[in-house]
Amino acid sequence: MNPIELPNSPRLNITLASASPRRLELLALLGMEFHVLPSRYEEPTNISSPVDLAEFVKTLAHQKALEVWNRASPAIVLGADTIVAFSENDIGIPVGKPADREDARRMLRMLSGNWHSVYTGIALIVSKENGNGYAQYDHAEQTKVLFRPLNERQIEDYLDTGEPFDKAGAYGAQGFASPFIEKYDGDFYNVVGLPVCALGKLLEKAGIDWWNHRVTTESK
Repeated sequence: MNPIELPNSPRLNITLASASPRRLELLALLGMEFHVLPSRYEEPTNISSPVDLAEFVKTLAHQKALEVWNRASPAIVLGADTIVAFSENDIGIPVGKPADREDARRMLRMLSGNWHSVYTGIALIVSKENGNGYAQYDHAEQTKVLFRPLNERQIEDYLDTGEPFDKAGAYGAQGFASPFIEKYDGDFYNVVGLPVCALGKLLEKAGIDWWNHRVTTESK
């Protein structure tokens, strides 16, 4: 099938429903044109009961993308959400961003010397060409991460950088916390906030040739 252009758009343009600078940088690796419209969806807080972590993070990503689609109706919306979990299986209590310094300190102490999992959900909403609704595609990626043991001074010094407070699990894998990561199992980009390989596959599943900026099949 010959490539087809999106209505009123000379090139493929994706709307990212996130203001995360890390996701902006990773999305730029695909070489596509995109713009940012942060989602206003309010994430649930204080989750106290175990959930299916993969389904939970996919739902959050979808809700973020859907809020932007309902508000602005862009052709393609990408939503994403990242959580941390201290669980040996896919059922657990998600850990989001720390509420304050004490909460961040608690998270870092839990990370110290232990494995944890990072889940990122990604969701694509693609407007149908007939203007009748949208097609939805989603995926959840898991990466396991091992932190080396941290002493109290390292934790306090890291808190002083200010980096932990807007990060799921209270650390930035691409920042000052990078020397704390002893090893990982899975996609490192997922730990940063956007699993680029999985995103490429999801775009292709949606009929989007991201490498030549074209939609090649009709959205179903």
